[in-house]
Amino acid sequence: MSRIKDFYNKYLSKINAYWLVTIVFFALTFVMGDSSLYKRYTYDEKIRSLEKEIKHYQKEIEVNSKKLNDLHTDKEGLERFAREEYFMKKSNEDVYIIKNK
Repeated sequence: MSRIKDFYNKYLSKINAYWLVTIVFFALTFVMGDSSLYKRYTYDEKIRSLEKEIKHYQKEIEVNSKKLNDLHTDKEGLERFAREEYFMKKSNEDVYIIKNK
């Protein structure tokens, strides 16, 4: 018990008790428990990154649904898509594939 009193008299007696309690409270809230500030910050970061992913995929869905709608309605667009993506050709033509390095 004397060690605690010595530690208190040497270091903590100069600090106001209210400040000490406030500092300890904030330290515990920052690092302890399931709802600590650190965990909340990491969860918020994860939520933000997932929301960015959601926006990205929503834009991708819009673009792909527009392409799909174009393929269903536009015969020339369907033919162009088949030629570009699947290298399909008509019976009287040749297809040359050029690969970029």
